[in-house]
Amino acid sequence: MPDRPRTLAPLTTLVFLSLLLAAPSGGRAYENEECMDCHGDKDLTRSASEGMRQSLWVDYEKFKYSIHNINAIACNDCHGIETLDLEQDPPHPTSTAAVRCFGCHEEEGEAYKNSVHYQMSSRGVSIPCFACHEYHYTSRLEVSTVSQRENNFCLKCHEPSKFHDWLPQKETHFAHVECVVCHAPDAPRHIDLEFYDLVRERFLTTAEKLEALQTDADGFVDLLDRDGNGILDMKEFEDMVLVMRQRGVRGTFRGELLSEVQPVVHHVKRGEAKRSCETCHMPTSPFFAEVNITLKHDDGTVTHLPVERRVLESYYVNHFYALGGTRVRILDKIGFLLPVGGVLVVGLHLGARIATAPRRRKEKGRTQRDRR
Repeated sequence: MPDRPRTLAPLTTLVFLSLLLAAPSGGRAYENEECMDCHGDKDLTRSASEGMRQSLWVDYEKFKYSIHNINAIACNDCHGIETLDLEQDPPHPTSTAAVRCFGCHEEEGEAYKNSVHYQMSSRGVSIPCFACHEYHYTSRLEVSTVSQRENNFCLKCHEPSKFHDWLPQKETHFAHVECVVCHAPDAPRHIDLEFYDLVRERFLTTAEKLEALQTDADGFVDLLDRDGNGILDMKEFEDMVLVMRQRGVRGTFRGELLSEVQPVVHHVKRGEAKRSCETCHMPTSPFFAEVNITLKHDDGTVTHLPVERRVLESYYVNHFYALGGTRVRILDKIGFLLPVGGVLVVGLHLGARIATAPRRRKEKGRTQRDRR
């Protein structure tokens, strides 16, 4: 039986793939790292319409940690540059499509359109998304402190110290409460507890906290939440502090009141900020309903361990105290004992005086007779 003719299909496929890979560079989309071949050059500029030079440099060391790059959002997804032609200089059109953030962030867009910041456009003041969030370095806000959030957003335009004259202890509020907690009151919020090392005089990083507890991110919750109910109660919290002290780490916790990163935080409206002290300064304040210890990972993600609200009443949390809203019970006991002790001392003194009155009268009479 004669040999069957060999099929050319595998060979044809191989040739086709080779030709495809060898095709001009304008035929495929490029990865973010390849865009940095040009945009990683600090000297890369172009002439702006006003006649000034505009930098086109992107700091890749910062960009690679941005939320968009972490989520595999390609440059062309925003800029509309699907392919490059390396035979040309520049390798893509110089006029690119306008970036439309609301194309992906629809809910944020709806909340923003109802905000005072968007309404400023009617007065000729445009506040686009990147005015607050920057172009290429948008990070996960879950890992940011109050000061980092305010410095990156509100304080770029606002100077709160010139206002809020009705607010007692303004600087304390600004240091511990994020602006949008009051100015976007519909946004969910939580207390974030950060450990401050009294010896090193700084806050511990996540890696340092895990090292002190001799665990890793995966074992953090299981180590501390011994009853497995998903929340750290007062006893478990105190045990954690004790373990850290046994390993030479002495410190305290600082609390910050932060808004959850949800679309509604963009809904800032004039005249609707919370101005009632009782909102926070009462024992049943809803602003303190959720308390977390947060692990902040290098990739920008976070792990929240919910903590029992009573922890705010512990003397371990001495950087967060809202009069009437959080109460340190040991201070309550001391405060109770002080007047009670004072009354007891006075009572004992009076009782001793009354009990010894006859004896003192006799001694006084004997002294008077001796003088005669």
